[in-house]
Amino acid sequence: MDIAVLADVHGNHVALERCVEYALSRGIRTFFFLGDYAGELACPEKVMGYLYEMDKKYDCHFIKGNKEDYWLNYRAGGEQGWKDQDSTTGSLLYSYERLTERDLDFYGSLPISAVVTFEDLPPLTICHGSPYRANEKLLPGKERTFEIMDASETSIILCGHTHIQGKIVHNGRRVLNAGAVGMPLKSDGRAQFLILHGDEQAWTEEFVSLDYDVESVIRELYEEKLDEHAPGWCCVTKQLLHDGKVAHGSVLGRAMELCRAETGSCVWPDVPERFWQQAVREMLG
Repeated sequence: MDIAVLADVHGNHVALERCVEYALSRGIRTFFFLGDYAGELACPEKVMGYLYEMDKKYDCHFIKGNKEDYWLNYRAGGEQGWKDQDSTTGSLLYSYERLTERDLDFYGSLPISAVVTFEDLPPLTICHGSPYRANEKLLPGKERTFEIMDASETSIILCGHTHIQGKIVHNGRRVLNAGAVGMPLKSDGRAQFLILHGDEQAWTEEFVSLDYDVESVIRELYEEKLDEHAPGWCCVTKQLLHDGKVAHGSVLGRAMELCRAETGSCVWPDVPERFWQQAVREMLG
């Protein structure tokens, strides 16, 4: 059997549809979705509607990502602290206001990890960041990654979160990062996911990168005025869609450094726009 493993859609319904259509053309009917379904891009309702239809038609398994925790924590906290026309939280607020109660309840029902079993094939652990925390990164060469691999009840862990496709091998075990469907890094702007091939009681991986209509995604970004809702964040989004080189977190980190250097402190999400503007100029040109 074959499985399509898709992570980090981040609201990119065009890339999602491209990846799923390719998987279906390969005869795949089992899908793992590893979290971060909305965020950054326009019209998250299109992604959620598509996923609900997928769940009706195919064998789908869903995991919660750290973005889902953002929406759930914001609702639980009384919807306080995020602002429109703000590079730090404007994109979060835009997506949150377009998610429905059904979406939020669906997110709340999701586990952060699961073990999926199949007849005559080794079981698989699926998660967004790590099996223990949605926002934990499984990175190559890190002792924490090796500890998690050694403790795993399965020989393969499937994850996302870093937005970088990759494979880590340790003591006969594998971490396979599917990359990102919607906002991939180091992909030259291509949508990425993973296909697992199950044959002869073993799994082999195939990393997939696909061209898709990036310009239509960027056009929708501006039609929905995300450049006004989250100016600096939108600039990073546009550039990342084109070349996959500079992550939002890197630019946010630089903006906060600049803020601390001038004011003495900087606590998320209160990052003044002038520091975002400077960080964008420095890192994106």
